[in-house]
Amino acid sequence: MLYAVTSLRSAASAYHAFKSVSANGITMDMPNSASSGRPHSSKIYYDLSGLYDKIFERVFKRRIFQVVNRLNIPAGARVLEVGVGTGLSLNAYPRHAEVTCVDLSQDMLDIAAEKMTKARHGHIKLMQMDGQNLKFDTDEFDYVTAFHVVTVVPDPAKLVNELTRVCKPDGQVVIINHFRSPRPYISAIVDLADPVTRRLGWSTRLSLDKAMEGQSLALQQSYKTSPWSLFTVVEARKFAEAAAARRRAV
Repeated sequence: MLYAVTSLRSAASAYHAFKSVSANGITMDMPNSASSGRPHSSKIYYDLSGLYDKIFERVFKRRIFQVVNRLNIPAGARVLEVGVGTGLSLNAYPRHAEVTCVDLSQDMLDIAAEKMTKARHGHIKLMQMDGQNLKFDTDEFDYVTAFHVVTVVPDPAKLVNELTRVCKPDGQVVIINHFRSPRPYISAIVDLADPVTRRLGWSTRLSLDKAMEGQSLALQQSYKTSPWSLFTVVEARKFAEAAAARRRAV
């Protein structure tokens, strides 16, 4: 069941044109088209989207809150969360920060918007967007987070590259995800489920080393919030030198 949840966060294509709408006094950007299309071909994504919170809030929410609280996000910091889903993380972000949350699924964003009020969440903006093709400038955010989404997208390396690109030099990229165990006997058992999970929209085979390979990121730490957790928390910092080199190349 834990693996089934990640199919709810999938992404497959980008949306390019946006309009602003208001939900509970909150601004949300969404496609101009009346029909936004489905971001994933698996029916399980839609069958469970309305039940996401009831099923998985106890599995994910506490971990997300612990991780965000550990960051000690300072006043005025700009934060981007990619793959916000139904908004389990919304109340974790401090009100003194400027937070943008994106997801490809409009159904998920609609549920997130229903949880928000202008008084409590005026610092948070929702946008529909593909995490593999972010419509933000390079070096724009102080913190970039992605919770339980990296192994769901078609191209995890492209997603992590986008997380890194929009992060400011010396900023932090924070990921929670299942990564393939470095212990052969554990990875061999988990990999048996990979043919099934791939049909549902995600893979069990991505390792942390592979996810970080070639990125302009320095791994600060990786840890689990409990000894029994299937998920790893990754905190990395963007190389200031690499960001400067990228700007010079442009």
